[in-house]
Amino acid sequence: MRIALGQLLSTIDPATNLELVAAMVERAVAANAELVVFPEATMCSFARPRAEAAEPFDGPWASAVRELAADNGVTIVAGMFTPTDGPQVHNTLLVTGGAEARYDKLHLFDALGYAESRQIKAGEVAVTFDLGGHRFGLATCYDVRFPHLFTHLAAAGAEAILLPASWADGADKLHQWRTLVTARAMDATAYVIAVDQAKPPASGDGPVPTGIGHSLVVGPTGNVWVELSSNPELSVLEIDLTQVAGVRERLPILQHARPLS
Repeated sequence: MRIALGQLLSTIDPATNLELVAAMVERAVAANAELVVFPEATMCSFARPRAEAAEPFDGPWASAVRELAADNGVTIVAGMFTPTDGPQVHNTLLVTGGAEARYDKLHLFDALGYAESRQIKAGEVAVTFDLGGHRFGLATCYDVRFPHLFTHLAAAGAEAILLPASWADGADKLHQWRTLVTARAMDATAYVIAVDQAKPPASGDGPVPTGIGHSLVVGPTGNVWVELSSNPELSVLEIDLTQVAGVRERLPILQHARPLS
């Protein structure tokens, strides 16, 4: 399957971000991509209050992405914010095109002096979807620190796990990003396709988007197939998802896992 990593730098304006998505989709389709994965918060960066940007899952922004996927015959995965019945919103992944799915981020980043839960309501369920005869799992950013989610998705049949992110910069954060993505691929014996926001330029004028770039594709044995730069970038590569079954047969980690009391 040919997969595109759309490492972009979201603004606080959903309309502008939709244009960025459309431009990258056009380039990805020209390179024969079947699946285009964008970062967390593609619809609107974290530099804007989440509730201001939130739209229904069938609202104008999501509908425009669905139309874009349909017109181009491609499947798109992109992060957005969706309303709840309270003041918080969901941090949502939209999957549309050859498959339709929704994932609301399970694990909230209440750490290192930050509280994502002030603005975001946690999701409740893990999500997989089928595309092209293969099963994919979904995870978002901080989820990468929770191995059980990745092994759960793998046990549910996921051969690849898509991980959109808006990974905050800081001391050792790039090292942690690389290490965690690689470890989760090995835990799940699955491909992990981790697409981060590009790194924003330095600015002292109010909130800025969060991201460090360095989107990754890691194979089920921990081999890094691609790592992007810190800048906005599109990369298209072909991965052989049929290899996953063979890896799991030779290295049956999922079968060997034992419940602990």
